[in-house]
Amino acid sequence: MSGIASRLADVRARITRAAEEAGRDPAEISLVAVSKRHPPEAIREAYEAGQRDFGENYAQELAEKADALADLEGIRFHFIGHLQKNKAKLVAPRASLVHTVDSLELAQAIERRAGANPPRLLIQVNVAGEAQKSGVSPDEVEGLVRAIRGGTSLEVTGLMTIPPAEGDPRPHFEALRALGDRLGLRELSMGMSDDLEEAIAAGATYVRVGTAIFGPRA
Repeated sequence: MSGIASRLADVRARITRAAEEAGRDPAEISLVAVSKRHPPEAIREAYEAGQRDFGENYAQELAEKADALADLEGIRFHFIGHLQKNKAKLVAPRASLVHTVDSLELAQAIERRAGANPPRLLIQVNVAGEAQKSGVSPDEVEGLVRAIRGGTSLEVTGLMTIPPAEGDPRPHFEALRALGDRLGLRELSMGMSDDLEEAIAAGATYVRVGTAIFGPRA
């Protein structure tokens, strides 16, 4: 088993254990392998080990990799970084899910550029109110979801957050889960290499894991 395949198996085992400890079905949780700054060959290696969902933070990098790996049947790219409206043309036709929508204008730009298979959208929520992070405040989410549903034909299916780097992430994950429950948004993108267990316990349906699968970035 290759290094990537072995680490991927370890992460999947962590997800299964965390789900079982939380009384959840592991099949409810999708692993997004964060491949930013890793070459297409690393993605191929993970694909051969059964991985299908890959996350990219940069629009140009997602476009280049999606085009280079177009021969891989069933591969899905997720956009998980901050997306500028003028870069929507690179992401919208190629991504299956955009995790980081924070304005109606961005959703409209995605719709204009998406073509026949538009991505689903998650709203990025800045649960902790950190000045340096993108995302809308929890109080703004309901209005934004309503605006996107009224102003585009795109499907908003859930929420995403990144907790503060320091401190216990659990209150932030639980706050996102409560907000999702209140708004009927069942998909929750939260949890990374260091805190995926806490995220799964709080209800994550997507965990975004890079270093634990691909190793350190160049």
